[in-house]
Amino acid sequence: MEIIEKLKAQNVKFIEMWFTDIVGNAKSFSITLDELPDAIESGKGFDGSSIEGFTRIHESDMIAKPDLTTLQIFPWGDRKYRVARVFCDIHNPDGTSYEGDPRNVLRRNLKKANDMGFNFYVGPEMEFFYLASSRTTEVLDKGGYFDLTPPDIGDGLRRKTIIALQEMGITVEYSHHEVAPSQHEIDLRYDEALRMADNVITFKYVVKEIAQQNGYFASFMPKPIFGVNGSGMHTHQSLFKANKNEFFAKNEPHYLSAIAKKYIAGLLQFSKQITLITNQWVNSYKRLVPGYEAPVYVTWACRNRSTLVRVPQYKPGKEKSTRVEYRSPDPAANPYLAFSVMLRAGLYGIENSLELSSPSEANIYDFSKEKLESNKIQMLPGSLIEAIQETEKSELVKEALGNHVFNTLIENKNRVWEDYRSHITSYELKNNLPTL
Repeated sequence: MEIIEKLKAQNVKFIEMWFTDIVGNAKSFSITLDELPDAIESGKGFDGSSIEGFTRIHESDMIAKPDLTTLQIFPWGDRKYRVARVFCDIHNPDGTSYEGDPRNVLRRNLKKANDMGFNFYVGPEMEFFYLASSRTTEVLDKGGYFDLTPPDIGDGLRRKTIIALQEMGITVEYSHHEVAPSQHEIDLRYDEALRMADNVITFKYVVKEIAQQNGYFASFMPKPIFGVNGSGMHTHQSLFKANKNEFFAKNEPHYLSAIAKKYIAGLLQFSKQITLITNQWVNSYKRLVPGYEAPVYVTWACRNRSTLVRVPQYKPGKEKSTRVEYRSPDPAANPYLAFSVMLRAGLYGIENSLELSSPSEANIYDFSKEKLESNKIQMLPGSLIEAIQETEKSELVKEALGNHVFNTLIENKNRVWEDYRSHITSYELKNNLPTL
C-alpha cells in the first residue's frame, strides 16, 4: 500500500485516530503503523459508552474509520519514531454512519447545501490566552491590540505555532496580539467547512502543545479573566457555486447579492436559537455582555463591530472575499456543530426568501434600553439556561443536528447548568458571607 510505504519512509511508527465527542473535546487512540491497513479496510472498534454523547452501555460498540485525506505527521518529537494523526468517521457495527458523530452531522448539512448548488466555506478568527500555567490566570504580558511589546513571549509562541500548523498543511493568514493582556489571535485562511472544522480541532491542539513545550499554558476558555475582553471565534462564511462567490453582486448596495441578504436574514432570525451551539458553556455568557466588544445585539452592519453580523468592506478585484462574519461564536464551541447550525440558519433564509432588515451602523453599545426597544433590537441569550430554553423549542436546530445529537446535547447542557447553579461561587463568599 503506497500510503504505508510513504509513512515508513518518514519513520512514522504510530497513528493517532482522532474524533470528537458531542461537545467538541478531541478524543483519540493510537495504533501502530502495521495496524493501519486493517483500520483502512475495516475500521477499529472502541467503547462508545465512555464518550460524551455517544452510545449507552448496552450498545457501546463503535467503529472508527480513518479519513486518509486528513492524515498528517506531527512536526515535533523524536524523528526516529514519528507520530501522525488522522481524523476518523464513526460508524455503527453494521457499517452505517453513526448519527451521534459531530463530523457526520456537518457532512449531512453540507450535503443539503450541495443539493442547493452551494459549497460552504468558512474562515474563523481564533482568539485565546497564554497563561503561566493551567492553575492560574497569571498573564505573560500587559500588551493590547496589535501591540509589539518586546520581549513578548506570546509573539514567539505564536510564530512557533504557525510554523507547526503550516507543516501540517494548515494555512494561516495572519496573527497578532489581541485587546486583553496575554490574549492572542491567529486567523486561519478560509476553506471548505468540513476541512476547516478538522483544522480548528488541530489548531487548538497545536496551540496548547507548543505552549506546553515551552512551559506555558494556552486557554480557549471564552472569558478566563474578569474585567477584560473574552475570546471569540468570529466565523467568516460564504457560499460558492463552482469558482463563483454567490455572496457578491457588483451593482448592489454593499456588493451583497440577494442570496447573501437572505442568508444574513436567516442568521439573524435564528441567532437566539443557535447560540447554545455557538456558545455552549456557562463561561461563554461571561463574554457575551455589553462593553467588551462581544456582540450581544441581534443586528447587522458593514463596518460596525458592535453588531452580531458584520459584512467586511469589499475591495475591488476581491470578489471571492465577499463574506459574512458571524461574531458571537467562541473558540470553546464544537466547530462541527457550530458550522452546521450557522449554515442551516443561512440556508433557511435563502429557501424562504427572508427579507433583510436595514443595517445598524450606529454604536449599539451606547443605546439606552428605550432606544433598543424602539428600534426593535433583540439581545442574544444572557445565560446558559436562557440559551437552553431558546434551543429546546427550535425545530431548525433539531433538524440540523439530528434527534440524537439534539436531545443528548440538551441533556448535557441541562446537567451543566444544574451543577453550576448549585455551586457556591467566590463572588457570593466575598460579597455575602461577611454580611448575611
